[in-house]
Amino acid sequence: MPTLTVREARQRRHRRVRGKVHGTAERPRLVVSRSNKGISAQLVDDMAGRTLAAASWVNVKSFKGDKTAQAVEVGKLLAKNARQAGVDNVVFDRAGYLYHGRVKALADAAREGGLTF
Repeated sequence: MPTLTVREARQRRHRRVRGKVHGTAERPRLVVSRSNKGISAQLVDDMAGRTLAAASWVNVKSFKGDKTAQAVEVGKLLAKNARQAGVDNVVFDRAGYLYHGRVKALADAAREGGLTF
């Protein structure tokens, strides 16, 4: 069996998680997307196939700091947008990324902002 690249390993983890995690209108899926430059997150209702709220590093205004601090700001912005959409409870989908660093910072900031998961 050949060794997996980092991308292939993440995609394999993502497929495994997505088989178990589904979002509904009452409890949408909080999915995280990470790149080398920034991070974004959105709340997805899988039953209706629509996005309820979203936040991205592009939407964070006048940001100073490292990428972990950037993820914290995106998490706070997502929590604010979720409250405006009337969402309190979510299911966390880390999209195959390991739960540490920027992904964990975003999740903790979303919890501090009022989301429950």
